[in-house]
Amino acid sequence: MVLRQPRQCLHVPKRNPGMLGRCCFDFKRPSVRLSPSRWLKKFAGIAALSVSLAVCIADSSHAQGIAPFKRLAGQWSGSGSIDLTDGRREPIRCRASYDVLSDQRNLQLNIRCASDSYNFDLRASAVYSAGSVSGTWSESTRLVAGTIAGRADGDHIHVVAKAASFSASLSLATHGARQSVVIKAHSADAGIKGVSISLRRR
Repeated sequence: MVLRQPRQCLHVPKRNPGMLGRCCFDFKRPSVRLSPSRWLKKFAGIAALSVSLAVCIADSSHAQGIAPFKRLAGQWSGSGSIDLTDGRREPIRCRASYDVLSDQRNLQLNIRCASDSYNFDLRASAVYSAGSVSGTWSESTRLVAGTIAGRADGDHIHVVAKAASFSASLSLATHGARQSVVIKAHSADAGIKGVSISLRRR
């Protein structure tokens, strides 16, 4: 019978509170009696493990250290669908622009979309601080404006946009050159139930 090498996994703290990464390593079962040469090999193995663990922690901290807005920077375009309050679903085409300032914590956003019977021009100005996102927004075709507030965690941003008689949630998930945008209206008189878009960086 062949014994499998034991595998040890360590949970590594990430930069965000409460977040843990997972690093796994394979260990060899030690012999009962070790010769000097085997002791040297064992020591080399421990040193290699220490280096691997340090690299794992560094990679985890680096990934968490990237400001969420930095992932958005640039021009995007794509398509999706829009669900209207009258029950219709229409295909929609969109373009998005994200201007990230030099400190990577201030964002200017513009998402423009159009379907056969509906269009919107969403603009927002947001600030990121310690996991929180806050700012203002406006929609020019309907002349509404208000505030946004929410959270950013890695490659996901989720905020709620509010105005005097309107509210909606906006979720962004960015993975390299691909991005998904989901908007869900909370107000029945908004004309739409929601929008789902897939974008690619141009």
